[in-house]
Amino acid sequence: MKTLVIIPSRLSAKRLPGKPLLKINGLSIISHVFKKAENANIGEVIVAAEDKEIVDEVKKDGGQAILTSKNHKTGTDRIYEAFKKLNRPGVEFIMNLQGDEPMIDIDDVKRLNNEMLNTKSELGTLGSIISKKNLYTNESTVKVITKDPLEISKFTVALDFRRKISNFNQNIYHHLGIYCYSMDTLKKFVSLNQTKNEIKNKLEQLRAIDNNIKIKVTLAKSTPIGVDTEEDFVAIKKIMEYKS
Repeated sequence: MKTLVIIPSRLSAKRLPGKPLLKINGLSIISHVFKKAENANIGEVIVAAEDKEIVDEVKKDGGQAILTSKNHKTGTDRIYEAFKKLNRPGVEFIMNLQGDEPMIDIDDVKRLNNEMLNTKSELGTLGSIISKKNLYTNESTVKVITKDPLEISKFTVALDFRRKISNFNQNIYHHLGIYCYSMDTLKKFVSLNQTKNEIKNKLEQLRAIDNNIKIKVTLAKSTPIGVDTEEDFVAIKKIMEYKS
């Protein structure tokens, strides 16, 4: 079994432009994510970036990176281009780790990979317990609604993904920025047109739901903060600098 980890990254994020190159403890956010993925030791790790500055930064810090087109609508389209350019035969699963999750837990990455290997699922991701009520209405915190309550080392089916939640009588979790695709599912996903639901909510995982691709979810032990805004960056910087 072979898993390839690809981290999509770009400088042109609307809410926090240039965020992959922001420094914490002297290391860029994108290089922190690369090193986390490498330490998970589940397979080769590559950053797929639309900007040469990101590629240069990752390589300067000892990582691997590849330049991709600037015309991709989603991160998944970017990782598929990178996979085709890389020419790595024998890969069975592609792990898509978001480039703005420098605090993602290595054990959670390993757990998702193990679940995919053990169950041969189409597409897997992680959800964690929502600890603060304000996150239910915070649109930058994506929520996943699952068929059954999430458990460690057990997959359940995702029913929906939302940015805002008003009805709390469901299994609702914080969705983490990580996906693991079987190769067949990744090829199918990128061949599909973006759906109205996906475009309206700015959530590419809804393209899978809308096309009957089953997304399986397992419980993450930790809830890392993703870097979406200046406030997120300041909060994460404080935590990571304190820990070091």
